[in-house]
Amino acid sequence: MASRPPPRFVVRPHDEASLRRRRLWLGVAWLASLLLTGAVVGVLAWRTTPAAVDHREAKQLAAQNEQLKQQIANLERAQQVTDIATQSLRGTLTERDEEINGLRADLGFYSRLVGGNAQREGLKVQEVQLRPVNGSHAWNLALSLTQNAKRGSDVSGIVTLSVEGVRGDKVVAMDWSQLGDAAQKDGLPFRFRYFQQLHATFMLPADFKPTRLRIRVKPEDGDAVDRAVAWSDALSGNLTTIEGGN
Repeated sequence: MASRPPPRFVVRPHDEASLRRRRLWLGVAWLASLLLTGAVVGVLAWRTTPAAVDHREAKQLAAQNEQLKQQIANLERAQQVTDIATQSLRGTLTERDEEINGLRADLGFYSRLVGGNAQREGLKVQEVQLRPVNGSHAWNLALSLTQNAKRGSDVSGIVTLSVEGVRGDKVVAMDWSQLGDAAQKDGLPFRFRYFQQLHATFMLPADFKPTRLRIRVKPEDGDAVDRAVAWSDALSGNLTTIEGGN
């Protein structure tokens, strides 16, 4: 029996075109994978080079530096706010201390004013303060008069002063007519029920060294009150309830 020849595969036209397209796509895919692999290798190689590492570290350090600068600026602003608040608080505390001291002085003043002790009834020279006028031989005087609140009636009159001291090698006294201005030549008038503060300015000679103030309070009704005050006590401003004889 005769042998058959091997079968032959016949490639039809449409199968041949499909084969060519498949080979073309395979070539394109291989080329694309080759390019992608090369790009990845290049990027990895660049990212691991010393220049790339230095660039990244520089960017990180720059970002950290900016953050630190901002933190320092925030802390400085917070410190400034704290300093301002502290200064304001200190000023407020100082003002409160001054107010408290003033209130304590007022409390003592009114306590003495309304005291029930019979020895305190009547007209009193309560306080005397002297302050120099800068650039001259003039002096500002503040004088407080009181009477016990139980009296309940007004009192009026005139206050005159004299200053005792040394002029040259002599002890002399300058009376009010030599000290006061023409408008107050007769003295300082007063009228009050409980208390009153009087003010005056007088001039002393340049070669006169004062040692003592003498105050005479002459009410319209009643006896005059004479008080002597050391010049240094009047300057200190701490003098209260002046007691003393003629």
